[in-house]
Amino acid sequence: MDEWVLCPACKCKTRIKIRPDTVLENFPLYCPKCKHETLINIKQLHTTVIKEPDAQTQSR
Repeated sequence: MDEWVLCPACKCKTRIKIRPDTVLENFPLYCPKCKHETLINIKQLHTTVIKEPDAQTQSR
């Protein structure tokens, strides 16, 4: 029972297919439709989006 990974931004299918035993960590998922790249984790067909902290400017 394979499933397509959906883009978290536009909810369209990407070119990645996963199985129930697939585990992905810190995977850069690219959507060809909206051209958005997102870091995700996948475990047991459950996808979570990794929120990266915004870059802080360094003060001296």
